[in-house]
Amino acid sequence: MNFFICLFLGVIVATSGSVVPSYLNLTVVKYSLKSGKKAAFYLIGGFATVLFFQANIGAYLSNVLMENSEYISLIQKIGSVILILLSINFFRLHFTPNERKKKIEIKKSKAYLSGIGLSIINTTAIPFYFTSISLLISIDYFEYSLENSLYFSLGSTIGSFSLYALYAIIANRIAHKLQVIADKMNLILGFLTATVSIINLIYLFVL
Repeated sequence: MNFFICLFLGVIVATSGSVVPSYLNLTVVKYSLKSGKKAAFYLIGGFATVLFFQANIGAYLSNVLMENSEYISLIQKIGSVILILLSINFFRLHFTPNERKKKIEIKKSKAYLSGIGLSIINTTAIPFYFTSISLLISIDYFEYSLENSLYFSLGSTIGSFSLYALYAIIANRIAHKLQVIADKMNLILGFLTATVSIINLIYLFVL
């Protein structure tokens, strides 16, 4: 039973994280349009491979920090500063005029390795899993163990692969919509990171 709960939580968390337009799902859509669904699936396989380990790392870090609460306040302060810097950078990117980048076609033979490389440089994955799992632990929905972490990571891999595969299959229908949202993504992320950092600072220094 615990296997299915952890698997289900992994699927839900990964799906909620992957549904937001990012360079990963945008790459899947563009690659599917240019190189076909089969090649896109190899790319997604590379994504999923790395996400499995990223979810494990996020689970481990959340467990360590939840058991050592004295470090949480320090991490929150550091995190607030990082969020403020990220917010400034996102606003800068949004308001700086840039030429639209040309699509880069990746050879099918290198699709899997390209997926691994792109997923590795996705710096938001581990913090996302760390935050999500910490929340699940705090509300007693998840208890860390090596087995539970593996089950959760397996679920997150299945969830991410399934959603990215859906993007690849319906690429023609969603390409324009994703691009419209992606054009505003830096502005949206700027507001989100600024809001979270302000709330975090109020919690640390006022409440």
